[in-house]
Amino acid sequence: MKIYFPQWQGSGNGRNIESGAQTVLNELNDDAFETIPLSTISAGANGEKKFNINNFDAIVEQLHRFKGRLEEQQPENIQTIGGDCGLEIVPVSYLNQIYPNLGVIWFDAHADINRPCDSVSCNFHGMPLRTLLGEGEPRMNPLLSSTINASQIHYVGLRDIDSLEKIRIQEGNIYAPQILNIPELVSTLRAKSIIHLYLHFDFDCLEPNDYDQTYYQVPNGITILEAESCIKALQNEFQIVGSSVLESITTSNTELQPITNILNLLMG
Repeated sequence: MKIYFPQWQGSGNGRNIESGAQTVLNELNDDAFETIPLSTISAGANGEKKFNINNFDAIVEQLHRFKGRLEEQQPENIQTIGGDCGLEIVPVSYLNQIYPNLGVIWFDAHADINRPCDSVSCNFHGMPLRTLLGEGEPRMNPLLSSTINASQIHYVGLRDIDSLEKIRIQEGNIYAPQILNIPELVSTLRAKSIIHLYLHFDFDCLEPNDYDQTYYQVPNGITILEAESCIKALQNEFQIVGSSVLESITTSNTELQPITNILNLLMG
């Protein structure tokens, strides 16, 4: 199932996230993508913070819509164009229910594993993994089809981590290497008897000198070629049952050209 869900409310004010997702959709030009409508509840500058989460009501409403659509269609594979990282709690928890011990590969500069009470920004796109672990805001739990274990999380490109996130990563012995080592990643997944993978791809995992049309730009990321090589290796060795492309903000198809291969690999 192919989903277009340009959620921006999880990023706070959502600078160009929705229009960036639309640009990706236009570039792929694939009629198979189904749109999940966004909430009309006030958000962003006019949004309301509840339970230490900005735009809480809008996020919950539209994520319930996303979850309901998956429950209606019962897909075995999900590809999502987004949108901010907070949307991932729905497809990841849904697929984890179907494929226990789902390997979650988190291509991202950020850990996204804050609790709401620990978040400086109070933006939900920094909280999805903690929510998926069942350790987030309890009022978000009805959006989850299942919870994951820390052993299922594997970071690629991680380099901007809050202090309390570091503690959770260390406590959970979560795979978070400083340098990408593809053979090591593959062997780590095999050692855990992981067969099925979800590939979360926030474009800020990339080195900004390669691609800088992202919501955040964090130096010392992985190169586009490294990302392509990693995705191909994972596709060759495991069964990819879900993938996403998130938080690109360009409104120019020309500016997407450096990452066209990544888009095609993940959304093709």
